[in-house]
Amino acid sequence: MSASAESACPAPAPPSSPAPPVSSPSASPPSRRAVLAGAGAGVLAAAVLPPAAALADGSGTGLPLGEYDVVVVGSGASGMTAALTAAQRGLSVLVVEKAPTFGGSAARSGAGIWLPNNSVILAAGVPDTPQKAAAYLAAVVGDGSPADRQAAFLANGPRMLDFVMANSPLRFRYMDGYSDYYPNLPGGLPNGRSIEPDQIDGHVLGAELARLNPAYMPVPAGMVVFSQDYKWLNLAAVNARGLAVSTECLARGAKAALCGQKPLTMGQALAAGLRAGLMRSGVPVWLNSPLVDLVQEGGAVTGVVVEKEGVRGVVRARKGVIVGSGGFEHNAQMRAQYQQQPIGTQWSVGAKENTGDGIRAGQRAGAALALMEDAWWGPSIPLPGEPYFCLAERTLPGGLMVNAAGARFVNEAAPYSDVVHVMYEKDRGATGSHIPAWLIVDQNYRNKYLFKDVLPTIVFPDAWYEAGAAKKAWTWDALAGQIGVPAGALRATLNRFNAQAWNGTDPDFHRGDTAYDHYYTDPGVQPNSCLAPIWAPPFYAFKIVPGDLGTKGGIVTDARARALRPDGSVIRGLWAAGNASAAVMGHSYAGAGSTIGPAMTFGYVAANDVADTP
Repeated sequence: MSASAESACPAPAPPSSPAPPVSSPSASPPSRRAVLAGAGAGVLAAAVLPPAAALADGSGTGLPLGEYDVVVVGSGASGMTAALTAAQRGLSVLVVEKAPTFGGSAARSGAGIWLPNNSVILAAGVPDTPQKAAAYLAAVVGDGSPADRQAAFLANGPRMLDFVMANSPLRFRYMDGYSDYYPNLPGGLPNGRSIEPDQIDGHVLGAELARLNPAYMPVPAGMVVFSQDYKWLNLAAVNARGLAVSTECLARGAKAALCGQKPLTMGQALAAGLRAGLMRSGVPVWLNSPLVDLVQEGGAVTGVVVEKEGVRGVVRARKGVIVGSGGFEHNAQMRAQYQQQPIGTQWSVGAKENTGDGIRAGQRAGAALALMEDAWWGPSIPLPGEPYFCLAERTLPGGLMVNAAGARFVNEAAPYSDVVHVMYEKDRGATGSHIPAWLIVDQNYRNKYLFKDVLPTIVFPDAWYEAGAAKKAWTWDALAGQIGVPAGALRATLNRFNAQAWNGTDPDFHRGDTAYDHYYTDPGVQPNSCLAPIWAPPFYAFKIVPGDLGTKGGIVTDARARALRPDGSVIRGLWAAGNASAAVMGHSYAGAGSTIGPAMTFGYVAANDVADTP
């Protein structure tokens, strides 16, 4: 290694040995009682305890699995943020996690984080203000969530981010240019408010790195890629900046290799950084320890029933339980009960362990539920093995989406959640009319742009065709026959679309009217970077179904993240955050990271409220 390369490498952080916690201004050091309780709480019961039903009122017998001030259910973004906050407030904390890995859906994600007025974007010169943010969130969400919860999110989000940076190795980057999803609304910002984690060396976790939930789409070997880079990687074959970004990603990878690092970005960095913070703070995380039920005594939640290494027992929580266990996207029964058909657990990219355990336990404890019919939707291709959540592919010029009648029905470049809302809304009149839909592109498109992880001009895997997720034909009529739409209707749709694309206008669905529409597009295509005609054979069609990043309905909470009953009263001892709670975004989606930003914020709010509650 050269001297210059060596000097460019940051000093390696020590692995798992916990460093003294860095406290926020309002935090107090852990008490002697907290330290002793945390050290002794790992003792297992000698025998399997009675089922949850016998424990729900505190009448169960047998030795407990431990006792802490706070028990956090789930090790995703909300759960680990809550646990880190509680620990820094001087409380003894345990995290229980169903999966054999930590990180949940956050670890799988691109880890965009939408947080108005945070210190990272203000330092980057983003012209945000509390007034702009409040006006924008109110315009986007409307009455989809209570105004006081929206205000709590906006007030606590920046504080949460500064706290996380002070108490973990996490640092963040502004995603410059990633527009708010509705930049034309009052307070919307065309360059956006979203941030993402900076690169982390996975060695900071030591042996714990092996238990990090893998990414949904692994970064290509030898590269270090940030979420914002994908916009340009899609264009590397046709755009100078795309090529430059690709080169930069390779250079980062080479530098990390020279420095002996395990580079992590996006959701991998977020989950690893939070876990490193917990390790420094001495917070245990029990993996393979699913929640069975909540324990209630005297009308208050006082602990959890969990199964740890096959032993069912009770962990007592002196001050409260925070549920951050994710949504119910992989629970077929709950999806059938609450959501519109057709729906499938196989179309979600959320963590497979998310089966609504915390939501159902909260409901049994008396909590109200809301937004159960909704999810963080996105048009997805049901590829064999795992669905593919479409972002750039449906927005790049030279493609369109059609329904079963062979007609366009939506602005393909609209926010992904909106596209699926339209699919469901228009499917109600005639089931199967808009689900599945089809994304159609031509060979000109394929010669220019990355599609998922398939490079331009490279043939798609045979398995895509065998699964029925992709079709290919040399004429429009032949393609219509393969996807089962009327050939004449498809011809008429394509002819009209092509004429509009040449002019750069879309009077039918207004594709290209907002800054967000142009984010995942090709600036070399003019006059509208969203639009190009579809003319070069062969032609391709991809099945589009209503996929999701997770569900957004769950336990109803107040501005302090406390769980509420249907009559609005507070369930003592129970807090909820993340996808286990009803989303502060209501039925909408303000910008990239509207899932993780509020999840972390309300995890922080919940833990502070636990600490502040006598």
